[in-house]
Amino acid sequence: MSASDAEKGTLDIHSPQLADFVKHKKKAADIELFDAQSLEKDVPVTPQDVAKLPPALAKSAKKSTPLWVLWVIWYNAYRRFFTVVFVVNFIGIGFAIAGKWPYAARYPGALVLGNLNIAILVRNEIFGRCLYLFVNTLFAKWTPLWFRLACTSTLQHLGGIHSGCAISGVAWIVLMVVHQFKTKYMFNDSILAFGVITSVMLLVTLCAGLPWVRNTHHNVFELNHRFFGWTSLCMTWVYTIVTNAYDTADGKFDHVGRYVVQQQAFWYTVGMSIFIVLPWICTRHVDVDVELPSPKVAVLRFERGMQQGLLARISRSAVKEYHAFGIISEGTHAKHHYLICGVQGDFTKGLVNDPPRKIWTRELKFAGVSNTSTLYKRGIRICTGTGLGAALSTCIQSPYWYLIWIGSDQEKTFGPTISGLIHRYIGPERLLLWDSKVRGGRPPTMKILKEVYDQWQAEVVFITSNYVGNFEIQHGCKEAGIPAFGTLWDFVILMDRRSCNLSSSSQVVLMS
Repeated sequence: MSASDAEKGTLDIHSPQLADFVKHKKKAADIELFDAQSLEKDVPVTPQDVAKLPPALAKSAKKSTPLWVLWVIWYNAYRRFFTVVFVVNFIGIGFAIAGKWPYAARYPGALVLGNLNIAILVRNEIFGRCLYLFVNTLFAKWTPLWFRLACTSTLQHLGGIHSGCAISGVAWIVLMVVHQFKTKYMFNDSILAFGVITSVMLLVTLCAGLPWVRNTHHNVFELNHRFFGWTSLCMTWVYTIVTNAYDTADGKFDHVGRYVVQQQAFWYTVGMSIFIVLPWICTRHVDVDVELPSPKVAVLRFERGMQQGLLARISRSAVKEYHAFGIISEGTHAKHHYLICGVQGDFTKGLVNDPPRKIWTRELKFAGVSNTSTLYKRGIRICTGTGLGAALSTCIQSPYWYLIWIGSDQEKTFGPTISGLIHRYIGPERLLLWDSKVRGGRPPTMKILKEVYDQWQAEVVFITSNYVGNFEIQHGCKEAGIPAFGTLWDFVILMDRRSCNLSSSSQVVLMS
């Protein structure tokens, strides 16, 4: 066998990692490997190059997911962070109400703004990139596996701190305003008024960010969470200044200038403002080329290469709704990077119906869980449909990552650009493509994943799929003792526990 045979696409290549599947006579539930070279668009596909369609997979008896698996995955690091922050703050609120914490009575504004500062900071893209850089630089590969897994889990679930501190900050300001109304004879009416307005603005911002609103009314979330958030910042400035400038002893605004600047609350507000403004400084209106390989997908091309594991926010407006997509790039040396945008909502439909020549984006990209792939010696990236956008760079830029991509008619749907990147940079020894249209159905996902995990000697699995696919694979990995990190879904779809089939014929619902 020569290298030219593989380049022509006529070589029937089988992955050594899945040798056990192919060295014996195939059964209905066994996997048939799809020739990775057939992704090369210019190579004719002959009948002998296409594996015969297997018969329909027999449905195996479904089994219940163990309750301990459901609990461990549900009560993840996000909820643990949230619990700790929430409990600590509300214990403090209890002591404050009981009059047992003098600091809370003297500096209530510092507790409000301290929580809000942390809530904003952990969502700041620059701070996030610094955290990922710190962890990836100091702890990659040499530290114990449990520690590296803990690092990935912590970075992925910082949102628990964000939510906990945001709710606690609103609770503290409500307590502060209630206390001022109880002793309203000591305060000017303008202080009480701005206290109520600021509390209402923060409460609306908080409600706009609730999971149900965020996931079922995304545009409502974007507009209200952002604009009410900015309004809250302005009101916080006014409320902080008037509260600290007012002297309750003589009922006048005597404490101005230097006195106000010396207060904790003033500098907390300065910090909060910086954390909010910094990411917007990186916003630019940039050129974009749009490739439309099919009505289901738009592939966007931008200038500059990128490191793996990053995501980009893009929008047609400088300040309105931004949408995040995984970045595909050969590396920082490359001329371009790409986004795969599956056509689902109004924004992505607009990319197909009215392709833009320029688009708004933040030049400083934010890091996703895949960015921690450098921590591990070997790993597996499994994705479905457009989830490839968040997975492909990791496998392109590292020869130690195995790609499993499940989709339907991938070459036609995603086009020659994406197919070419896969063909050029990922060898057949670490690539498994499952085309459900060619194969006649979905794969035995967990059976494949367990086999690849053992043969590839992987340390971790990263999953990018929709809710049901992520649920099944992540729960299956937990039950099998395979470390895995999936897409975060902060809303709940009611599922019958008995309907979660985690056997070898576990099915993944494809992302469109």
